[in-house]
Amino acid sequence: MLVERIIITPPDMAKPRGYSYGVKVLGGATLYIAGQVAFDAAGKVVGAGDIVTQFEQALANFRRVIEVGGATPQDVVKLNIFTSDKAAYQANLKAIGRAYRAVFGHHYPAMTLVEVNSLYDGGILVEIEGVAVTDVSQEP
Repeated sequence: MLVERIIITPPDMAKPRGYSYGVKVLGGATLYIAGQVAFDAAGKVVGAGDIVTQFEQALANFRRVIEVGGATPQDVVKLNIFTSDKAAYQANLKAIGRAYRAVFGHHYPAMTLVEVNSLYDGGILVEIEGVAVTDVSQEP
């Protein structure tokens, strides 16, 4: 079954930059990706105190999960980003954007950024979770 993804951009709303308002998906298999943080393979925090390094590691972990799940970054239809330091996130937006585009290119799923009081581990500054929809022939 082939997947069709339709980007939803209401004409009476401001043009989104770096995200989509909505993505309608027809067909396919759904992969839910749990929150990924800046842990290395041994479960140690990478980039303590550095939100850009942590974002890069969380994205690498996210990408690994979707690849093993039979998906690609372009199959992601929803991305939720949680940070415990919105000011640091905003101050490093250009570097974070470069890291994002290194994985996703100019593919922008529906996205949400939320500042939270804290994340699972006190040293974690960012967590990324999402949903991907793949062609059913791409099963792992």
